[in-house]
Amino acid sequence: MLARVLSSSVFGVDGYLVTVEVDIAYGLPVFNIVGLPDAAVKESQHRVQAAIKNSGLAFPNRRITVNLAPADIKKEGPAFDLPIAVGIIAAAGGIGAGALDGFVLTGELSLDGSVRPVKGVVSMALAARTAQVRGLIVPAANGLEAGLVPELTVYGVSSLVQTLNFLNGTEKLEPVRTDARQLFEQARDAGIDFSEVHGHEHAKRALEVAAAGGHNVLMTGPPGSGKTMLARRLPTIMPPLTLDEALEATRIHSVAGTLPADVPIVAVRPFRSPHHNVSEAGMIGGGTFPRPGEASLAHNGVLFLDELPEFRRDVLEALRQPLEDGEVTIGRARSTLTFPARFMLVGAMNPCPCGFFGDPKHACTCTPQKIRRYRSRISGPLLDRIDIHIEVPALRYADVADKKPAEGSAKVRERVLKAREVQLARFGSLKLRRPVYCNAQMTPALIRRFCPLTKEGEEVVRTAIDHYGLSTRAYHRVLKVARTIADLEGREQIEPRHLTEAVQYRSFDRNVW
Repeated sequence: MLARVLSSSVFGVDGYLVTVEVDIAYGLPVFNIVGLPDAAVKESQHRVQAAIKNSGLAFPNRRITVNLAPADIKKEGPAFDLPIAVGIIAAAGGIGAGALDGFVLTGELSLDGSVRPVKGVVSMALAARTAQVRGLIVPAANGLEAGLVPELTVYGVSSLVQTLNFLNGTEKLEPVRTDARQLFEQARDAGIDFSEVHGHEHAKRALEVAAAGGHNVLMTGPPGSGKTMLARRLPTIMPPLTLDEALEATRIHSVAGTLPADVPIVAVRPFRSPHHNVSEAGMIGGGTFPRPGEASLAHNGVLFLDELPEFRRDVLEALRQPLEDGEVTIGRARSTLTFPARFMLVGAMNPCPCGFFGDPKHACTCTPQKIRRYRSRISGPLLDRIDIHIEVPALRYADVADKKPAEGSAKVRERVLKAREVQLARFGSLKLRRPVYCNAQMTPALIRRFCPLTKEGEEVVRTAIDHYGLSTRAYHRVLKVARTIADLEGREQIEPRHLTEAVQYRSFDRNVW
């Protein structure tokens, strides 16, 4: 007999439906799985056989062939265990005719027949909703996660027997109902605040400008000066995630398997801080079966690279595409995958290998050659893609011991939101091939249109170019940052003082180093 069961899998970060066809024929007992299965899918035959027997059901001792269609896409992971087992029972006559119509099943089976959670359920649920299926059956542990997708009926099951009883109508299951907005609001508390940072007024002002315009930042200073502390609090002054942005980020983290079981939604801006020994595939994604890297996991959030010069050069250079395009493209022999990767890059580094170059309280032990070699690990093109360069010096005792409360994240975020609203109104009416949401994403054409300079402003920029030797890309970065500073002040015209402040944030360009 032949049975068909709908299932789903993930290709990159996108879900697609898979038809699991099961044929049981007379002949010597054999269990074959075809349709480009990987090792985990091939091993499912042993899990499925044990799960069926240990659930008190009869396993057909015949020739079983399982086909996973479409057959030209590589199938991976244990998510096909449940649909394969249900397909075998259905082909053997254990499920009534039409009971499987319109249901999509996914889940890993334990040897005792219980259903274990799988990765990428949000993407699978989106694919199921697009196909307008009758319902999606997922592991109970993935129920809240799948329920985030609106206009889709989701059922959570804990065992193979429960799944069969539900399909046969002998057991009733209530659809999983997830209040995405309530869950979103409950999980939005970041637990940290800008008020915890004393001193560093110049650095905090620069981060406010960065958050208002979506600009990338490079901080340099001695060890222990507070660079990491500042970076970790940057998401708290950025505009809160919208529900659509949260679902988009949740989909990526679901595929990567990094969603917590109790809070299956990314409710705050992601903050990713990979170690400096991360590989290129770990940073931008890839592998035998491509998975999102740190750049994609930081989508709609912050990617923080501490000790920036310690990262491998090829890893840093691989970030140039996502910094420009907001996405990562991974080419393979049979296909090309694109992962979303729109993030704010925040780098932190010491001024020299020992960390104390320019520190008035500590003597630097590095030779000029060592300092030059250390700083040259960051290429000029990468630096040009970082809009704001700031120094974070060591704090004085008076700043550390100051008990006066600093300005909190909420007040800073109010100013940032007002500036972002100005930018959304500016770019929202434009018919662009790629939407622009903030000043950092402006193209040269948009810069010419929205960043006109007065004669006094042109003189400020001309002096800066002659003094700093700014490249064309760095010149555009100055205009973008100046535009953001003007937006924070509610000014339509970029004034000389806005340009002067923006030029100060380019003090670490290559010729100065």
